[in-house]
Amino acid sequence: MKSVRILDGGMSRELLRLGAHLRQPEWSALALIETPAIVRRVHEEFIAAGADIITTNSYALVPFHIGEERFRLEGRRLMSLAGRLAREAADASVDRRVLVAGSLPPIFGSYEPQRFMPDRVHDYLGALVEELSPSVDVWLGETLSLVTEAEAVRIAVAGTSRPLWISFTLDDEPGAERRPAALRSGESVEEAARWIAGSGAAALLFNCSRPEVMRRAVEEAASVFAQERCTIEIGVYANALATEEQGAANETLHAVRNDLSVDGYSSFACEWAESGATIIGGCCGVGASHIRCVSARFKVGER
Repeated sequence: MKSVRILDGGMSRELLRLGAHLRQPEWSALALIETPAIVRRVHEEFIAAGADIITTNSYALVPFHIGEERFRLEGRRLMSLAGRLAREAADASVDRRVLVAGSLPPIFGSYEPQRFMPDRVHDYLGALVEELSPSVDVWLGETLSLVTEAEAVRIAVAGTSRPLWISFTLDDEPGAERRPAALRSGESVEEAARWIAGSGAAALLFNCSRPEVMRRAVEEAASVFAQERCTIEIGVYANALATEEQGAANETLHAVRNDLSVDGYSSFACEWAESGATIIGGCCGVGASHIRCVSARFKVGER
């Protein structure tokens, strides 16, 4: 098994646990506006749990969450703040180097490939890249539902010197784990991996989907990269959301699964690593306790 780097977990529930007030539609962006010190504390707790990479709290800094007017008036300040808080927490680490990943989210809504607007996306991505750039070590285009979204991220960061990681969210409807892995757009993981192989990206990740669908995606991506003879890293950060919940992503606070303990999640993480993943963390509902357990598993394995 290759060495595994640990990514952080989901931001929003850790913000709530530490006392931040969140509401829709602003969601995690509200903590940047009202309680930025708690945002930094979340970063610090993930680092203490063993995260080697922490992610900027910039996911909700898009008009989908904060509205067009606030985006124009306050967006850049909040983006810069999100970057600085992560950078300060990473630089305060005394026992190891911690990287900061600049979160570049789906601009027009999570799980909403049909809303993608190629003629407008760069107005928003450009602002995020410009304001986060002084603080980040790597770009993370995350929770992307279609390859065209990933291409927009690739173009947006092309003028920077930081590596690019692309993370797709997967179809995780019941029974999806028994089918070839696919993005929420319906595009196959094989198709996405072949695009990644020629994109210049340094890593392909899968996030914000049930743990059960991740292993097949990792295996299929690894197969493509072996065929293409490319050395692109593969990563996973699944969510712990209850699948019976109704409503669109980011519409409400979804329940967390009762059957997914910290040990259960770390067992999934070991499966992903055995299949070829070298970057592992967590998404919605996966907190610092999960990351601590995952980190401990891999640190034991590296002795």
